[in-house]
Amino acid sequence: MYFSFFTLFPKLVESYFQYSIMGRALQNKIINVEYIDIRDFSLNKHKKVDNSLMGGGAGMLLDPFVLDCALQGYIHSRIIFLSPCGARFNYKDSVRLSKYTHISFVCGRYEGFDERIIEKYATEIFSIGDFILTGGELGALCMADSISRHIDSVLGNQLSLKNESFEMNMLEAPNFTKSKHFDNKNKEIFPTSEYLNGNHAIISGLKLNMSKMKTKYFRPDLYKRGNYEK
Repeated sequence: MYFSFFTLFPKLVESYFQYSIMGRALQNKIINVEYIDIRDFSLNKHKKVDNSLMGGGAGMLLDPFVLDCALQGYIHSRIIFLSPCGARFNYKDSVRLSKYTHISFVCGRYEGFDERIIEKYATEIFSIGDFILTGGELGALCMADSISRHIDSVLGNQLSLKNESFEMNMLEAPNFTKSKHFDNKNKEIFPTSEYLNGNHAIISGLKLNMSKMKTKYFRPDLYKRGNYEK
């Protein structure tokens, strides 16, 4: 997978890929990441990249000419714009997008984009939620991280992808670890004994039921979508 980030702050994006799972995936060349500074395409001597709103109004927009110059060499990639008007990014999107070889994220700033540049270049438009950020970089990093997890060898153990939250419209079942110190100190909240009996069929059924209950309590919208009561 090749990720390209179009941003006014390349260092902000670059730092995320220096650590942990994403850092190892980059070091092992499982993913490749490119950081394109939108400001490099400005013809203004001061490298100005914003422009005033047509028809008036507060705020500025990224100049469409600058983005046009930056994006024209990437039309063969899957170009994703981050915008509040976009579809809500979800688990199924991350699985689907992991099948592509090159994804370009266009990270907005100011008041966003001139609509014409979206119409000309956007393959898809996504939002990560009903809230506003100061820029699209965090949203793009969220998406890239989620997409990367579905690429072979990015995770140390691909079994980690099994029974994840949002798969089959369910949240993942509660998880527990073996911690003698915690258990001795908190005996009143010891996990159910079935987890310790070694019967994987019983454990599997128990986890499925707890997953349904957790989904029903925390995300009734997902539970309803899963239609589990039939």
